[in-house]
Amino acid sequence: MKHRIFHSTDLPERLPSLAVELGVSLDQLMTAYAWGMSHDVFFVEGEGESLRYSICSVDIEAIIEDPLAQRLYGRLRKDIPTTLVPRYGKNWITLKDRWLRAWEQAYNILINKIPSHHVRLAWLRLGGAKIGEGSSIWRNTEVLGIENLVIGADSVIAWHCQVDARAGLIIGDHVAIASHVLIIAGSHDTAAPEFWSVSGPIYIDDYAWIATRALIGHSTRIGRGAVVTANTLVAKNIAPYKIVGGSGAKSMGERPHDLNYKVGGKGLFTLFH
Repeated sequence: MKHRIFHSTDLPERLPSLAVELGVSLDQLMTAYAWGMSHDVFFVEGEGESLRYSICSVDIEAIIEDPLAQRLYGRLRKDIPTTLVPRYGKNWITLKDRWLRAWEQAYNILINKIPSHHVRLAWLRLGGAKIGEGSSIWRNTEVLGIENLVIGADSVIAWHCQVDARAGLIIGDHVAIASHVLIIAGSHDTAAPEFWSVSGPIYIDDYAWIATRALIGHSTRIGRGAVVTANTLVAKNIAPYKIVGGSGAKSMGERPHDLNYKVGGKGLFTLFH
């Protein structure tokens, strides 16, 4: 099983501090890490500065045979802001997951069309989403992985977006996401004969502005105050306050650093949005 979710770009450098945290020697932890790499618990991809480290995105903690590799996996999964995919079977975890997916589908098919912020947000919050004061998701926007969605205060996601939070989606305060934006949590391994999933959390920091029809790929971070212009594909981290657009999300300038405004996406004039 090689389904994986992005963890970091510097996992080996973190091993010494993790060894201290876990109360073992660095040699012991490196041996456990190597075992996990050879048994599809941990993964590394890319070369040079493009190295990316991941862990199995299916919750295999209970079946990892090496005790220290099991502990390391359990520790690393805490760094990822999502609930890992359960190992399906006749158990409570499977039942809970199936119920959440049914709740989610009800939202995407019916509830997201109701012209009431209060009803829509209540449904999402009951499904596990954390949505701050004054924030809203407008009508006809789909949400996947609702239990892994976190939105700060005074942020808005407009009409007809697809919001994929299955790998963890953390949106800050005063964020504006325009209509028809796609936020995609993952893809599949094009280099493998199997259809292994490849995913990663997405972070959109305070005051970021995502313009219409942009596509935000998995394992990315949109920095504070950054702007992604219309029809831009983002597959890399965007530095704070940068304005990016066009092919490859090229830098087009920079915003002021003293941003201080309210988005106001849940006011009187957006009552039916």
